[in-house]
This record gives sequence, structure tokens and C-alpha cells, in this order.
Amino acid sequence: MYQILPPLRFTGAAILRDGEMQRRSLAIAEGRITRGPLPEVDLSGYLILPGIVDLHGDSFERHITPRPGAPFAHGIGLAATDREAAANGVTTAWLAQGWSWEGGHRGPDQAEALMAALDAYRPRMLTDLRLQVRCETHMVDSAQRLLDAVRRHRIGYVVFNNHLEEAAELAEIRPDGLAQWASGAGCSPGDLRSRIAAALDQAPEVPRHLCRLADAFDEMGVLYGSHDDPDGETRERFSMIGARIAEFPLTRRAAAAAKAMNDPVLLGAPNVVRGGSQSGNVSALDLVAQRLCDALVSDYYYPALAHGAWRLVDSGLMDLPRAWAMISERPAAILRLPDRGRLDFGRRADLCVVDERTRAIEMTVAGGRLTYLAGEAARRLANRLHALDMAAE
Repeated sequence: MYQILPPLRFTGAAILRDGEMQRRSLAIAEGRITRGPLPEVDLSGYLILPGIVDLHGDSFERHITPRPGAPFAHGIGLAATDREAAANGVTTAWLAQGWSWEGGHRGPDQAEALMAALDAYRPRMLTDLRLQVRCETHMVDSAQRLLDAVRRHRIGYVVFNNHLEEAAELAEIRPDGLAQWASGAGCSPGDLRSRIAAALDQAPEVPRHLCRLADAFDEMGVLYGSHDDPDGETRERFSMIGARIAEFPLTRRAAAAAKAMNDPVLLGAPNVVRGGSQSGNVSALDLVAQRLCDALVSDYYYPALAHGAWRLVDSGLMDLPRAWAMISERPAAILRLPDRGRLDFGRRADLCVVDERTRAIEMTVAGGRLTYLAGEAARRLANRLHALDMAAE
């Protein structure tokens, strides 16, 4: 376990407190935000913002399997993911792992291996890394295995998605696309066709299967939602069984249906930064402008989180406190984490320090532990800590 920072007070910075930027100090001690006179670190010229809470990211896959057929040990990939998240201001992150008929890196075997690896890595963890299970709806025969894994590894967040129709259509009209999909799954196109056919055979059992899972998740206190809802009807069906979080709705109608039912909507920060979906789906900027988005997630690129918030500011859609809440306070509330997402007394000392001029993240603190440090902020903090060490001697 890494040691937490000594008691410190950061002064001179603009701090996001109570929904507004304030010129005041921020004190931390024993991993929490606190009060009282403490040794000071001058952070004039910086912003102190709540640590970023990321509810969905799959960029960890690139650290575990950077090239098809070239996997690395899970521990190596998790350590790299941990540090990449910290360098981008993330203090809590859910890794979106598939539980799919595709097999390979998104199959149940890989999911359980990653769960075990994450448990083993936890004592060395800097960022609070957690696992989100992306469960394909047609995985009927694996229901008990999934529930056992969720219980054993204390998984708290599951989303349902259905990419089977897309795969079946690809198999019919685009054999080149199917071959690429098969390569990513580590199998032949023929094997993938067989897996698609077997999953399609489960279709009559899917509604009851999802209801049984929903009942079990409710008993275990697992939060759950759906991924890539194509329309309002689909979102309504998921909401009715308790899957209340709408992750990446593909259309405005799906997002509007979620909001009408008071279900939180999560959209990809890369979509915001790039000004559109790389898959041709609905624009996240448009949905934010229409108040049909509650939080942004990294999706496949951690740097997009902070850049997405700044894009909202620069586009005039909202001020910095509201934009930053989309990647801190709101995600924390959606996943029911009352101890983070805001800079307030007694909460976890989760924060990131941003150069006010360049907007570069130069320091990240998660649970009072220093997880990333660079630039001028590094010099100032190092000098202060050195002075404290000298005084202690």
C-alpha cells in the first residue's frame, strides 16, 4: 500500500467548491479533505478540481493485448492502465470488460481472469480501479457462472448489451468485416459464425434470462444498466427490469426516453472532443446541448475526459464547474459514491491540479496518495516536502 501525503494545505489556487470557482485554500490530511492550519504549498496559477470518476473505459485492453495475438500479463496491463488514468486526472475508474459469446478477450474466461488479476493487483493500486461487466444479452447458459463471478469478486456494476444483430448482419453481407471481428476474438471466421448461430438459438430465453439476472443483482446490491440502446423502446424495456443506467444511447430517441424515465445517460467524452461519433451515431455535443446527457466517460481514451469538459466550456454550453461535474460529481452520484466527486470536508482527498494557463494536468491525488506529478507543480511540491523532511530531522 502506498503511503498517503503528509498533512498539507494548498494555497493560491482557484478551487472548485460548492459549484463555483473560489480563491481559497484546500487542506488534506490522512487521505481526507480537512480543516486547520497545515504546512502550505503555493499553487498560485493552478486550478484544483475534483478527481475524475470514469464509469466506463476499455482502453485497458490495449495495455493487456497491444496487438492481436500478443497478450501481456494482466498485472503488467493493469499497472500501465493505472498510471495512464492517473496522468489524466482519473482517481476512480471502471474497466469495461466483456462477457460475450465472442470469446477471446471479451469472453467469460478472460473476464474471470481479469477479475482475479484486479483482486491481486489491488494492494499496489494507485487509481481506484474497479470492474464493469458488459454482459451480452444472449449469454443465457452462462447466467449462474456470471452471478457466481460477480458475487466472488464483489462486482458492483453490470451493463447489458446486444451486438448479436450487428454480428449476424456482418456475417451475411461483409465477410471481410467478419474476418476482422474474428481476428480480434482470436478465432476463425467459421468459428465466429458458429458462435453467432449458437447465440441466436438462445433468443427465446433472453427476456426471462435478463429478468432473473436483474432480480439477482437487486438482491446483491449490484447497479446495472444497458449499453448502446438503439431506440426508445429498447431503453424502456431495460428500465422496466431495473437496468436504469443508459450507457451510450445510439439515437436521440433512446436518450430522450431515458431522461423521460429519469434514467441517467452516459456518453463518450471522445465523441465530445472530436465533435461526433467515430461510429456515426448521435453527436454527444448535440445531446449535451439538449440536456440529454448526465455524465461523460472515457470510452476508449482517458485524455478525452478532461478535454471533453474543456470542450463544453469552449463551446459555450456550460461553465467550468458544470462541465467538470460531468466527469466528477455526477458520475460519483450515479454509482452512489458519496465520499468522492466533490471537494468538501470529510470526503476522500481525490483531486487534480491543472495549470490555469495551459490546462495541463500536473498533479493527481487519489485517496490522499500522490498518483501523478509533473511540471512546475512537481517542483513546488517537492520543495515543500523536502523542507518538511529537513525540519523533521
